Amino acid sequence: MDTPPTPSKSELRKSLLAARREHVLEQPSSIQALLFNRPPAPLAAKIGQDAVIGLYHATRFEASARGYARFFQDAGHTVALPYFASDDATMSFRAHTDPYDESDLVSGSYGLKQPGFDAEPVTPDVVFVPLVGFTDNLDRLGQGGGHYDRWLAEHPGRIAIGLAWDAQLTDTLPVEPHDIALDAVVTPTRIYGLK
Repeated sequence: MDTPPTPSKSELRKSLLAARREHVLEQPSSIQALLFNRPPAPLAAKIGQDAVIGLYHATRFEASARGYARFFQDAGHTVALPYFASDDATMSFRAHTDPYDESDLVSGSYGLKQPGFDAEPVTPDVVFVPLVGFTDNLDRLGQGGGHYDRWLAEHPGRIAIGLAWDAQLTDTLPVEPHDIALDAVVTPTRIYGLK
């Protein structure tokens, strides 16, 4: 019997984005508000006290990183978000100093909120990344721009942790040489890959 062809990244991205959207819409907002408020204790215990923490400003259906930003700032960490000087610029990180009111954020490239131009450039030690899909082997499918893969390739030794809904887990993903696997993925019910 012939095996069906492996879906392309764009086909997988489309189906996983639809599954993520449906999953989020099925959850009452009161439940969503309780999730991703703080990193699980086993994960938080592995992050050094002086580590700079890179997070992201989530779009509507992404796993929210806002609670993590507040948690890490309250714990004394420098918190940073991705920064793009323009749509064709490489991704860097700048300090995010107000995770409660987000008064330090401006509209940036790709319709994302980011720190302003005057925010301090920083290099995170631990980066929490958004994703479209992931495997239990810690392969990640992103939005397709390659920003995190390039940043991680240019900054070896950084810890990369995905934040995801359980519905984003998939059996396999096509992996290319430039794709960088994550060190862990946190969902509302599990931690994958934490060693």
